[in-house]
Amino acid sequence: MKRLIFALFLISGVAFAQDMKVVQGNFDFLKDQKEINTQFDYSNFTMMKENKSEAQYIEEHKADLDKKAKGNGNLWEKRWVVSKDQIWTPKFLEIGNIVLSKAKKDLNFQEGLNTPYTLIVQTVWIYPGWDAGIMKQPAKVTTNLKFVETANKSNVLLEITSEESPGDQWGSNFSNESRIGEGYAKTAKSLSKMIIKKAYK
Repeated sequence: MKRLIFALFLISGVAFAQDMKVVQGNFDFLKDQKEINTQFDYSNFTMMKENKSEAQYIEEHKADLDKKAKGNGNLWEKRWVVSKDQIWTPKFLEIGNIVLSKAKKDLNFQEGLNTPYTLIVQTVWIYPGWDAGIMKQPAKVTTNLKFVETANKSNVLLEITSEESPGDQWGSNFSNESRIGEGYAKTAKSLSKMIIKKAYK
């Protein structure tokens, strides 16, 4: 039985593995930087296997919640709207900076900085996952990570795609927004590890 559980764990890990690829550029410019301005673009992403727009997802999820208890749809929508600023963005910044700090790298990501370079975190696709107690499926977050010159954002120094970054926590997590936040945390963790490996070689 233990072998079966372990095998299922391994299969699950493969099924939800994150895929990060360098599309263009290199990491050389990051080595001497102390701070990187960071912007988050949530303006045009799709959701679910059907690639629904965010507006369509919100409308349908609100209707499902209202069937169970009238008014719950509007309550959830309020949580969803603020989750970008209160959960997803902070998770990315917090975990990315923790990984760099633990590796003793003097590099930091923050919003609203006037620095030579800017990281644009563009959300491309989100799957919120689900949690039914005994069984669950993690969220998945796909982003485009683009380092640009702050004064000329058309000048891209480094572009990385991060596909289906898994978002989950130990124990039960019944909040779609929180699971998605963990996907952003995983994205930032993987990005920082890649920077540590390639920029400081």
